[in-house]
Amino acid sequence: MVNREQTVLVTGASAGIGRATAVAFAARGARVTLVARGAAGLEAAAREVREAGGQALTVRADVADPEQTEEAARRAEEEFGPLDVWVNNAFTSVFARFTDITPDEFRQATHATYLGYVNGTRAALRRMLPRDRGTVVQVGSALAYRGIPLQSAYCGAKHAIQGFTESVRCELLHDRSRVRITMVQMPAVNTPQFGWLLSRLPRHAQPVPPIYQPEVAARAVLHAADRPRRREYWVGTSTVLTLLANAVAPGLLDRYLARTGFDSQQTGTPTRPGPGNLWEPADERTDHGTHGAFDGQAHGFSPQQWAARHPAVTAGAAAGLTGAGYALLRRATG
Repeated sequence: MVNREQTVLVTGASAGIGRATAVAFAARGARVTLVARGAAGLEAAAREVREAGGQALTVRADVADPEQTEEAARRAEEEFGPLDVWVNNAFTSVFARFTDITPDEFRQATHATYLGYVNGTRAALRRMLPRDRGTVVQVGSALAYRGIPLQSAYCGAKHAIQGFTESVRCELLHDRSRVRITMVQMPAVNTPQFGWLLSRLPRHAQPVPPIYQPEVAARAVLHAADRPRRREYWVGTSTVLTLLANAVAPGLLDRYLARTGFDSQQTGTPTRPGPGNLWEPADERTDHGTHGAFDGQAHGFSPQQWAARHPAVTAGAAAGLTGAGYALLRRATG
């Protein structure tokens, strides 16, 4: 039985998947610590958490800094008690060809995204392991397995998170720990990142369709937190198809993405020059909300995710179809 009044910490909680996840936990009565860099985004997200029925604590922190991450964990437990769930979600990146990204920019994106997850996991395990309970959920991406053009920094960090998480999971299994770590591989999601990441593309960045709403991702994170024995979850049919294609014919997928991956990640609108959020938060003074600019194209439901959350129903339907097919076959041949 899942404890609905959980103590939860979410990084990158001021927008997108992190914010939707914080609100979803709050709707179950959770005590949620929201961690991010931007003051306006954090405060707006905290209001939504309270309106949804949860308790909220905001902590401004850069998870690329292990000391700031540790302080966020300390404050969360001081305010709400022992952490039950830690969700790593914070990231930043650059939309550009690899050769157009400076070494400092690549380093910053890697520190914020990959090392942010490392620092968060360390802070969580430091508290959970002595108690022998707790769950770490890593918000991943289909790009943890399949790199695409114009996102080398992000893809590299997500690949690193995948390998890091597998290693830690093996160690926990070896120790027979009851602390769990799991990963949720996401599809393209309609978040504000496409308007606030540093971009050197000629046209405005966009997620590769099909696009899903952040609430679809949030439901998957809660499901993973409730059932963390599974090593990872795939969200969205596009994620499933991408990962299967990459496993079967990666070279063919390289060529396909070389042809389609540039145009599919850009709209027809020219990019407006700006500093992005690589070095400073984009929501320090202005709240950008949970959703990005693609509400008109984004799906609020994923049949594949629903099936993953209802395996008994899915198995029953499959068995029923198999039985019906067998009966029809017997009738046709009998």
